[in-house]
Amino acid sequence: MTSIVTPITKLLNCDIPIISASMGGIAMSELASAVTASGGFGFIVSAPSKDTKLEIAKARDSLGIKPGYPIPIGVGFIGWVLDKTEITDDPRIPSVLEEKPVAVWFSFGVNLRKYIDFVRTYDAKRDHKTIIFVIVNSVEEALRAANEWKVDVLVVQGIEAGGHGGSDAPPLLTLLQAVLDALPNGPPIVAAGGISSGEQVAALLTLGAAGAVLGTRFLFTPESKYSDIKKQVLLNAGHHDTTRSMAFDEVGRTMGWPPKCDGRAVSNNIIADANANLDLEARMKKFDESAASEDTSRLVVWAGTGVGLTNKLTPAADVVNELRQGITRSLRRASTLV
Repeated sequence: MTSIVTPITKLLNCDIPIISASMGGIAMSELASAVTASGGFGFIVSAPSKDTKLEIAKARDSLGIKPGYPIPIGVGFIGWVLDKTEITDDPRIPSVLEEKPVAVWFSFGVNLRKYIDFVRTYDAKRDHKTIIFVIVNSVEEALRAANEWKVDVLVVQGIEAGGHGGSDAPPLLTLLQAVLDALPNGPPIVAAGGISSGEQVAALLTLGAAGAVLGTRFLFTPESKYSDIKKQVLLNAGHHDTTRSMAFDEVGRTMGWPPKCDGRAVSNNIIADANANLDLEARMKKFDESAASEDTSRLVVWAGTGVGLTNKLTPAADVVNELRQGITRSLRRASTLV
């Protein structure tokens, strides 16, 4: 199989510049290890320490990595969640760093720098150095993360992304170009938001990205922890069926996100209730009643704008190989144009 060499594949020691996103409650060891084993790089999301250690142990078994050795997966952290967990008797970051993941990923917090500094201080006392990813939704955020925080990788996330992101982020192509222009000698940049095919990844590589992060595409796999019902919603979704709103979090009682942050999901009666100007109490009641009666019209199904480009469920390894083939075809075709 063809390898695709970029700064991110060199940094992560992987075969192709495909990264599976850190997705809360969805991206666990089975998905991350399958992506890594297929030549990409997989992330899980942090949970209470015991649970995260168990997931990392499962990934070790799957990848054949002995305890005590660095493991080629990453662990994602959400800043506003860390603000709550790191002041308890079960802080998440130290227990994750003990396991020596190759990378960690920070997103959506008002003060991510203190957590980045914690990782650097922890690593200063040992040989293993953790690669730090940070999501950015603007040029200003990218400049701060690169120049002040000295992060290793920027995840440039456009408005098309599923799940949570910047509510006023530009479209990915615009934001990526702007960040590349602002940081011509900056850290590797990986693109995120609405990406579902190898052809799209190839286009981003020619623009200057070092790789791509895909979330929604990997939801269409048996390894993702979405329920069968939610996967069917994804299969039925078209190109115009997602929307961004805090309404999903409001009824789901998952508020706490920082300013200028909201979530993209498949539009349904949650949005219809909000558009009908029902108050929050009424909307939560309808949401709860739907859940109790197994009514699927108010499921929260996070997904990006690329959801309509996939119409089948396939193993994660096959998805990675399909992406590899699409990237290779497109790059070879592009080379004939000049």
